[in-house]
Amino acid sequence: MILTTTHSIEDYKIIEYLGIVSGISVNMQTMKMTFNMKKYYAAISESIAEVKEQAFAQLKENAEKLNANAVVGINVDMELTTSNYVTVTITGTAVYIAKSK
Repeated sequence: MILTTTHSIEDYKIIEYLGIVSGISVNMQTMKMTFNMKKYYAAISESIAEVKEQAFAQLKENAEKLNANAVVGINVDMELTTSNYVTVTITGTAVYIAKSK
């Protein structure tokens, strides 16, 4: 499956628009405050990467349910709350594409 932030894919033609799909993931891991800010920011970075990966997996799964072979126009929104919850929301348009001749 091709995932892209652009609204078209070079050398492919969009045959059918199948609908808007999304993937949402929340990491409810509570982080321990530490005096070592480097470790604190490394932990936040790792949490964001994990949550983003889960949200992309959910997006792909939802697109596959619509028989899509690509998602275009992807938008990624990340939020870190004051309680250290990481939320990632990804939306895009599920499409069926074919190689251009």
